[in-house]
Amino acid sequence: MSTVREPLPVVLVGARGHGGHHLANIARLQRRGLVRLAGVCDVRPLGPQELDGFPGAEQSPDLDSLLASTGARIAVVCTPIQTHTDLALVAARRGAHLLLEKPPAPSYAEFRRMADGVAAAGAACQIGFQALGSHALPAIRSLLDDGAIGDVRGIGAAGAWVRDEAYFRRSPWAGRRRLDGVDVVDGVLTNPLAHAVSTALALAGSTRAEDVARVETELFRANAVESDDTSCVRVTTARGGRVTVAATLCAKAAAEPYVMVHGTRGRITFWYKQDQVLLQRTGHGPEESVHGRTDLLENLVRHLTEGAALLAPPEVCGAFMRVVEAVRTAPDPVELPPSAWHFAQDGGAPRRVVPGVDALVAAGATSLRLYSELGAPWARPAEVAAS
Repeated sequence: MSTVREPLPVVLVGARGHGGHHLANIARLQRRGLVRLAGVCDVRPLGPQELDGFPGAEQSPDLDSLLASTGARIAVVCTPIQTHTDLALVAARRGAHLLLEKPPAPSYAEFRRMADGVAAAGAACQIGFQALGSHALPAIRSLLDDGAIGDVRGIGAAGAWVRDEAYFRRSPWAGRRRLDGVDVVDGVLTNPLAHAVSTALALAGSTRAEDVARVETELFRANAVESDDTSCVRVTTARGGRVTVAATLCAKAAAEPYVMVHGTRGRITFWYKQDQVLLQRTGHGPEESVHGRTDLLENLVRHLTEGAALLAPPEVCGAFMRVVEAVRTAPDPVELPPSAWHFAQDGGAPRRVVPGVDALVAAGATSLRLYSELGAPWARPAEVAAS
């Protein structure tokens, strides 16, 4: 005899901006009978049209009281980075389990306070690295285990995106390293292209904090902000592997970010937003494949109702947080001189472009070298920070 389960009540914390994607996903899972939106916590309440399809959903700017009144089993937290830890702990102490947007915290100390506190409260926690739900990851690991590209020499990742100047004005914390004395660390590697870092570390089999031996950073900014918008990082793992990630928000043209695994007899390229894999190896033609993906909120629901293993719990984000900590403690990003960038001439909103950075980002992923080692005219070896 089958058991009919009631949909799990969910509270969405932070419904504006990226929170809209979570609202749409909750609606999708609600139609499948897996969850129901019990409440929305935001300083600006949603209007009737925005809540169409969510009958009975309560609203309050106070998360503790909203959890108490709704009895929500899950809290989806999509708020400014510096608020994650406190909100996660409020939810956990109220008995709610968590889907916490990435990056989980602005510092390693705050990450540990969050992860330890949530665990002590007995709450399950999933970090919003959606690419970790890609079925391409186990497929690539299987290829590596089978020796498809020989011995792994290193892993590179590239992210060349464009963001206009309004992007850095979207909220008071955008583009900030600190706000009112509190760490934010909203840089290209730690927020918009954090998935490239996390996915590269996952493919390296180095996801825990103790898997990281050394982190080298080169942080630059073309925009008039505090945080870095054009940066690279190289992680040396405890096993001696190398993971290099090069990223920018000042590309000439936006490109799909990817992770590249280099082997002695070939390479594997993974476009993680598209779940697309390209295998290139000696003696074979190129082999392409596209894979499915497990949604992280659905995975959390299955964990709570069926005991499924979590795909992105805090313990597999420790290495990523070591990178965040290295970025946080590095010297402030070097301001690029006006000669190193120009405004795009494409008729769109004003945005700054660093000429040649698209090729530099790709070269970093291919060669596993930092910008200074690639001869970028605005990057000098003395600007490398290591921890």
